[in-house]
Amino acid sequence: MKLVIVAGALSLLISLLGTPLLIRILRSHGYSQAIRQSTAGENYPAHEGKRGTPSMGGLAILVAVVVAYAAAHLATWTPPSVSGLLALFLMLGLGVVGLADDYLKIFRQRSTGIRARTKLFGQAIVALAFAYLATRFPDDEGLTPASRAVSFTRDTALVLPLALFLLWVWFLVTASTNAVNLTDGLDGLATGAAVMTFIAYTLIGVWQFGQSCTFDAFNRCYLVRDPFDLAVFAAAVAGACFGFLWWNTAPAKIFMGDTGSLSLGGAIAGLAIMSRTEMLLPLLGGLFVIIALSVIGQVGSFKLTGKRMFKMAPLHHHFEMMGWPEIQIVVRFWIVQGLCIAAGLALFYGEWVRS
Repeated sequence: MKLVIVAGALSLLISLLGTPLLIRILRSHGYSQAIRQSTAGENYPAHEGKRGTPSMGGLAILVAVVVAYAAAHLATWTPPSVSGLLALFLMLGLGVVGLADDYLKIFRQRSTGIRARTKLFGQAIVALAFAYLATRFPDDEGLTPASRAVSFTRDTALVLPLALFLLWVWFLVTASTNAVNLTDGLDGLATGAAVMTFIAYTLIGVWQFGQSCTFDAFNRCYLVRDPFDLAVFAAAVAGACFGFLWWNTAPAKIFMGDTGSLSLGGAIAGLAIMSRTEMLLPLLGGLFVIIALSVIGQVGSFKLTGKRMFKMAPLHHHFEMMGWPEIQIVVRFWIVQGLCIAAGLALFYGEWVRS
């Protein structure tokens, strides 16, 4: 547990104390994200008060995670695992894709960023590279960081061919990154929800480590390659998000931008894949799924019927258009996320008890 606590605490401090420095640097150069304005044909929530707020805050989260993860291993003189390094690779790779998007939003003042097709291509390259590498590097027990079996609370009997597995990982990564990206529309909403998800994966990793088949093979043990180091990584990301939330909560002093949202989505997907909890992801990332489904439903409804399901999508903007205060929406959506995660952890533990 020492490694988990050190990684989480150090990451929190770096993010909490380092984010103001990033804010000053971005403000001194006038690096702020373009704000969408209402037009005659399309209305947007009144966010003029956010104009001039620095973006690209995801850099603070990434730096905090990398430094804390490395420092925790150095402090305890413990080498990082392949699974932990792959989680970092996925997070940083998608962070670079998000950074390119933020560059256009900030330096070119193009609120839509890079083209959707270009962003999806970048996500696919990183996801497929991660998927391929995750099926390599077996340990002494023959376990690789990821399994080609579709998992719920552990691997199921459904084992995918390599080609389908690559597509499955691509889908999970793309869905997760874009869901977090869509949720990042109100001050602190995505950051606070992400903290809960990473805390949940920290608990799962610690539990799987204590019940690992590496120590004692019994009918309830977990076949996960590096569960404890995944918990260390999850704790580092949770701490970084928690520290960043101090500056990102309403009224936000900085936005995480796509640099943050894409990297956090990738970290969540990577943890789900390597902890063998892929089908539990809709609950552990419940709010992100709900927000993504609201956009899918909005687009589908308009194309099929010519009518919109909501006043505006994603869902949090629908409630903004109804007149709900931003703080009220954020807190209530955090409650929804907490309930989803509680249900996910209950299913995870319930499966262990039943087995």
